[in-house]
Amino acid sequence: MEINVLNINGQETGRKVTLNESIFGIEPNDHVLYLDVKQYLANQRQGTAKSKERSEITGSTRKLGRQKGGGGARRGDIKSPVLVGGGRVFGPKPRDYRFKLNKKVKLLARKSALSYKAQENAVIVLEDFTFDAPKTKDFVNITKNLKVDGRKMLLALPEVNKNVYLSARNLQGTEVMLASNINAYKVLNADVLVLTENSLKAIDGILTK
Repeated sequence: MEINVLNINGQETGRKVTLNESIFGIEPNDHVLYLDVKQYLANQRQGTAKSKERSEITGSTRKLGRQKGGGGARRGDIKSPVLVGGGRVFGPKPRDYRFKLNKKVKLLARKSALSYKAQENAVIVLEDFTFDAPKTKDFVNITKNLKVDGRKMLLALPEVNKNVYLSARNLQGTEVMLASNINAYKVLNADVLVLTENSLKAIDGILTK
């Protein structure tokens, strides 16, 4: 699949790049995508939810009522779970939600996500660019020139570019990240995937090892 290379003004440069069929042209595996997205979201969870159980509540241990004949449950002391203000039964405890996925599964998930974007014609290739200084207005002009303003956009860069990152930081729905760090969730969550020529080469090198 060939794509025209555009400049930051949205004009064709006259060059074309060929998307690697082994990355952008495979049959997407939905189950692998599900597993990878599930793992990504699980890794974002803090896992710090905590409620106090009966033994952790501050209160008297005096038995409030007699064992039998009261006409209700045997509730014991004031920390009983059946009373308002008592401990919670089987409440949440701090835990780690992360789980393991094999490298080949994660690799296939990234390829599947990129293939979906290619099928949707939602991949744009830009010639490499940079900013002399951080300026959000310049980045907004690029999104307008590419006709992607108002849409979720993921821009993958081949290397760290602080000026480009700072220029896009305050734009809602726009994310800038390294090509080496892209994952299935980020790709699927974006409406448009924008790659520079060198970031496309970086992706080819990483996913065709």
